[in-house]
Amino acid sequence: MKYIPVLFAVLLVNACKTQPPTPNSPSQNPFAVVDSIIQQQGRKNNAPGLAYGVVLDGKLVHARYSGFANIAGNVKVDSLTAFRIASMTKSFTTMAILILRDQGKLQLDDPASRYIPQMKGLKLLTTDAPAITVRDLMTHRAGFPEDNPYGDRQMADSDQELEALMSKGPSFSNVPGISYEYSNLGISLLGLIIRNISGMPYQQFIAEHIFKPLGMTNTYWEYTKVPANQLAHGYHWMNNQWNEEPLLHDGSWGAMGGLITTIGDFAKYMQLHLSAWPPSNGDDGGPAKRSSVREMHQLWNVDRINTMFKFGSGRACPIVTGYGYGLGVTKDCNNRLIIGHGGGLPGFGSHWRIMPEYNIGVVVFSNNTYAGYGGTTLTVLDTLIALTGRKTRSMAPSAILEQRKNELVALLPDWNNAQSSPIFAENFFPDNPVDSLKKMFVDLYAQIGQVKEVTPMKPMNNLRGEFNIVGEKGKLRVFFTLTPETTPTIQLVEAEAIE
Repeated sequence: MKYIPVLFAVLLVNACKTQPPTPNSPSQNPFAVVDSIIQQQGRKNNAPGLAYGVVLDGKLVHARYSGFANIAGNVKVDSLTAFRIASMTKSFTTMAILILRDQGKLQLDDPASRYIPQMKGLKLLTTDAPAITVRDLMTHRAGFPEDNPYGDRQMADSDQELEALMSKGPSFSNVPGISYEYSNLGISLLGLIIRNISGMPYQQFIAEHIFKPLGMTNTYWEYTKVPANQLAHGYHWMNNQWNEEPLLHDGSWGAMGGLITTIGDFAKYMQLHLSAWPPSNGDDGGPAKRSSVREMHQLWNVDRINTMFKFGSGRACPIVTGYGYGLGVTKDCNNRLIIGHGGGLPGFGSHWRIMPEYNIGVVVFSNNTYAGYGGTTLTVLDTLIALTGRKTRSMAPSAILEQRKNELVALLPDWNNAQSSPIFAENFFPDNPVDSLKKMFVDLYAQIGQVKEVTPMKPMNNLRGEFNIVGEKGKLRVFFTLTPETTPTIQLVEAEAIE
């Protein structure tokens, strides 16, 4: 199951020749730019058919469909065309594991052999190797070798064949728990765990616990169940013509790449991931707990740092990449969290990404072998944010941040009687002599002139944030952070004059 992780995205971005405009470009419809970027990459990939969508603030706000789902049948791609999404399946499988965990039926650090008896006799590489855990399978660190394209052809294997492989003993490239290596086998074993714990095939469990609650009524495991006029056939461009790839039946390895779905259905799944952010007291109606979805987005297994990365616009921006639970995870040079996954099988190529802090996402499906859209989805999100000036979701300041801000401002710039104030932690004045504080703030206030405004608090989290003091000649940025005490007090204050 071909997955094109973010660390290779620089190659794909550079392959996408459409250069997105800067935020200062003449007024352009942002979605027209999105269309240009994706469709140009589709042409470069010789995609017979293409479907894509943008999710914004909980809704599929833009979707386009082009080309053919079935060349011989002259069937065009439309909103009901169901594409096989390959490794984009993996996060559904890991989400099902978390649902079982939250039901109290397993622990992620349990040995996988507790739930798959055939794994009990595995011979690992070294005598000091730890047991493979459920979490190891979810994060590609079980020690199995990278298995593309071998895994692509195992889709229809039976549960008995997968269990037999474990009984005979697979080969290992590493010991468990220390290294990232992409493993379709590892995710497929999660399907056995779901079956053995729930008492039903993983396909049924995922359908009942994820598809049904989300209203994903056009999502399938077995291609023969898809209405014929809605099924995207897969193709491989070879010898200057399209060659149709045989569709693979569902089986034990489908847990790593078997899903078939539409843009509309997948957008509902994307919204589930976006709705888990930010942490809040809001609805936690599932189908997976909000905290568990956010857990999927954590960088559990670091792959590498790419110091040479550039977005499609040419903007240099180092990134760190790795893996969460069935998902690729990226942090870029602006500390933006980017979640997603690619998918590739004989006949299909797909990709999706979300940026939870911006409440935005994009997904692309096509029906040509291993078509790469990883760089494309990254370029689309970066471009949309630049063109629209979209900001991160606002976070309301906590009551204690507001209170401490107001108390601090009342003491500035002279710090009169500050040492007797209960708002400061015991470390504060030993670290910051009051005479030095007074001199610094009096000088800063002289720079900005008469105070005209104190801006609202901009929280970084519940106990940390900043605000501006605006004067007639300039302004100050004031940052402070609070202690972990029951009643938090100010442990650090920083201030600087800004433009």
